[in-house]
Amino acid sequence: MKAKELINIGYKQGPVIGLLLKACEEAKKLKFSAEDIRSIVKQIHENPSLFTDREIWKDVASELFKIRNPKETYTFTKKEYKVWGSDIEEEAIKQMERAMDLPISVFGAVMPDCHSGYGLPIGGVLATDNSVIPFAVGVDIACRMMLTVLPCDIKEIDSNENDFIEAIEKNTLFGVGEGFKQKKYHPVMDKDWSFSRIVHQVKDTAWEQLGTSGSGNHFLDIGEIEFCDGRKYVAILTHSGSRGAGAQIAQYYTKLAESLHPYLPPEYKRLAWLDMNKEEGQEYWKAMELMGEYASANHHLIHDGVLKTMKMDTVMQIENHHNFAWKEIHNGKEVIVHRKGATPAGLGIMGIIPGCMASPGFLVKGKGNLLSLNSASHGAGRAMSRKKAKETNRWSQVNGVLKQKKVKLISAGLDEVPNAYKNIHTVMSAQSDLVEVVAKFTPRIVKMSGDGESEDK
Repeated sequence: MKAKELINIGYKQGPVIGLLLKACEEAKKLKFSAEDIRSIVKQIHENPSLFTDREIWKDVASELFKIRNPKETYTFTKKEYKVWGSDIEEEAIKQMERAMDLPISVFGAVMPDCHSGYGLPIGGVLATDNSVIPFAVGVDIACRMMLTVLPCDIKEIDSNENDFIEAIEKNTLFGVGEGFKQKKYHPVMDKDWSFSRIVHQVKDTAWEQLGTSGSGNHFLDIGEIEFCDGRKYVAILTHSGSRGAGAQIAQYYTKLAESLHPYLPPEYKRLAWLDMNKEEGQEYWKAMELMGEYASANHHLIHDGVLKTMKMDTVMQIENHHNFAWKEIHNGKEVIVHRKGATPAGLGIMGIIPGCMASPGFLVKGKGNLLSLNSASHGAGRAMSRKKAKETNRWSQVNGVLKQKKVKLISAGLDEVPNAYKNIHTVMSAQSDLVEVVAKFTPRIVKMSGDGESEDK
C-alpha cells in the first residue's frame, strides 16, 4: 500500500504512516495477500486495541491508540482493607496496597494463605467499580475444587489401593500441555466459542485437554472424609482449572487491558482493567464465564471416570471456583468481586479448602462475613517459593513424612512437598470468623504433576 491509500482510509499524516508502510511490507514478505493487508489496515483504523498483541501490527496499533487517547491521569488513593492471618509476605502486601490504590477499587481483603502473584496477590480479594482486572482473576481462570463423597469407608482404600491408583491414572493426565489423543466429550464444547478471536483460537487446545488436571499445585487425591457428626467415608478431591485455554485467554486480555491504559505507571501495569460498559470488558466476562464452565467440566469428567472405573455411586458432590470474578452487592452497591485464590464464603455457602499432600483439607460452610467480602482462603498458602522448595528439599526426607502420614504419593514435584506450605491448622484458625468446618478430608493417595511447574498465578 502507498501513503495516499492510507490517508484515504482515514489515517493522518505522521509517524503512524511510516509504521504502517513498514508493517505492510513485512506482511507482504509473509505472503499476506493485498486484499488481506487492506482489510487488516482498515480494521486497525476502526479498532486498534484488537491488534496490540499482533506481532506485525502491534507498533501501528499502539501508536494509533496513543494518538486517539490523550494521556490519562489517574487519582491513586489509599483505601483501607482487612487482613486475616499474620504470616503474610511483604511483597504480597505491597501488591494488595497497589490494587487498593486504583481509582476503580472500592473494597478489599487479604486471606490468611496470601502470597505474591501477578498483579493481585494470590489470596487477595478485590471489589471494583464496573471494571474487571484479568490478572486479578488470575492466569488459571476458574481454577476450582471438587469433592465427591463415596458410599464406603477407609477400609476400601486399604484393600483396593492399586485399583484406586489405576482409576486415577486411567481418567486424567497431569503435566504442562498434556492432552488426550482420543478426545473426551462434554456439552461445554458445544457452546459458542466464536464470540472472540482468542476464544475461538484456543478451542482445539481446550478440547484436547478436556478432562486433564494440569501441573503445579493441581492434584487428584483419594482419602478419608470425616464429618463433624462422626460419619466417615472415602472421597475424591481434585484441584485444577481451565488449563492452557484459560492461560492464553488471560494473557490475551491482560495485554489488551494494558494497551487500553498505556499511561498507567509501570508498577500498576499488571492491574490494568477492562471497562464493563465497553465491548472489551463484556467480551472478557463472557470468556471468563465460559472458562468457568470448562473448568467444571474437567472436574466432572475426572470424577465420573473414577467412579465408573471403581463401579461406585455418589453420596454428595461439592465444587467451587477460586480464580474468578462475580457481580455482587456490597454496602448497597453493585461491584465486581475478584477472588484470586480465595473461596466464596457467603452465608451457608459450601466450599473446599485443601491443605497439602500430607495435611488435611476441609469442607466448610461460609459465615457471610462482609468485611472479607464473603470470602475465605483457598488453601494453606505457600510458605516458600518453588525455587527454594526445590533447592532445600530431598525426596529421601519427604518420603519419610509421607510414610508416617500413610500417604501413597504417585507423583509430584519437589516444589509441592509439605513444608513448602503454611500450616493449614494455623490458617483455619485465623479465619474462624469466615467459615465453619463441616468435615475434614485426610489424603491417602495423591497424584500431581512431576514437572513442578505452576499454573496458579
